[in-house]
Amino acid sequence: MTHVFTLEEARDLMPRVQAMTRPVFELATSLSRELKEVEDRREEDRAEELRDRLQALVTTWADAIRDLGPEVKGLWLVDFDSGDGYWCWSYPEEDLRHWHSYEGGYGERVTVEHRPNAQG
Repeated sequence: MTHVFTLEEARDLMPRVQAMTRPVFELATSLSRELKEVEDRREEDRAEELRDRLQALVTTWADAIRDLGPEVKGLWLVDFDSGDGYWCWSYPEEDLRHWHSYEGGYGERVTVEHRPNAQG
């Protein structure tokens, strides 16, 4: 069952979400650079190993975030169910400042202050 978060509850989790995301993002960025170099040299065995490591890294990150209660909607994109949509955060944003409807998605985010029927 999905946990419904008030804005305060979601923001209280943000330091943990950010602390879990930052080092994984940095490692994934490094592995991605290495993968590009390996692909450019056409070292397919090494490239496959790096792809597997990247996939495992992202999967582990997403599982750890979900264990906290929010949903992972994309790479470095975390949504907290608000009961009428989602409080929406994307790395490297410093704070949880956006909301979007269930139907709207990331592209239709609005600032928390402009959320329809804002309740917090």
